[in-house]
Amino acid sequence: MAPEGARLRHVEESMGTVFSFDIRGVRDRPRVRAGLQAAVASLHRADEIFSTYRPDSQISRLNRGELTLSDCLTEVVEVLDLCAEAERESDGWFTPRYAGGVDPTGLVKGWAVERAARMIASSGAASVCLNGGGDIQLVGGPWRVGIADPLHPGDLATVIETDQGLGVATSGPAERGCHVLDPHTGEAPDGGLASVTVVCEEGVTAADTRATAAYAMGERAREWLEALPGTEGFAVTPHGGTWATSGFHRHVATVGV
Repeated sequence: MAPEGARLRHVEESMGTVFSFDIRGVRDRPRVRAGLQAAVASLHRADEIFSTYRPDSQISRLNRGELTLSDCLTEVVEVLDLCAEAERESDGWFTPRYAGGVDPTGLVKGWAVERAARMIASSGAASVCLNGGGDIQLVGGPWRVGIADPLHPGDLATVIETDQGLGVATSGPAERGCHVLDPHTGEAPDGGLASVTVVCEEGVTAADTRATAAYAMGERAREWLEALPGTEGFAVTPHGGTWATSGFHRHVATVGV
């Protein structure tokens, strides 16, 4: 664990949520602070580009037909390519389309979190934890992340531990109601889970889309997550039961929880 003097913390509001930064192993404080400032700026830029609530965002203008994809910034092309990849991987359970328009909300926050965390790490921080509304990118370690119990507010369902870095994302209705729909019916997922958490070695961009798709799938998610490389899942059922993929135990803290 890095000494207290080698640690930075910061909280920033953007993209309709709160981003919490915990940065450890800071050797060159001015350089890491500059990296933090650049990371914060990147979050606000992502909001300006992708917000579906801002009429001047590129996504809003794209949906109104004022821009073509070739007119858009490279970030838009990158994010929509990642959305298309996630849609293919999930056989359509993840989709970047809503109400006839393009809506990359299910991916863009995780993408922004991962990009910002890696930006700080590249500035010289040994370990970074960036939590953006439950989308978490861990770089280095050691880190412990508590996963909230969706049925018992204030309690934890499990605790994830890593010293190598992971992407962690949870999807479910506990915080914002049922905001993830079955893309095939437009309704709440049939036999839906109380929550599903995905940990991904690849990063939180992938964890975010896979958690969204897994929640939409319901009980079918376990088999799908099991087959994905570098990915594990943990779910809480509506009646308080749990299930996990076969390798999830490797990420669970077992001492001092």
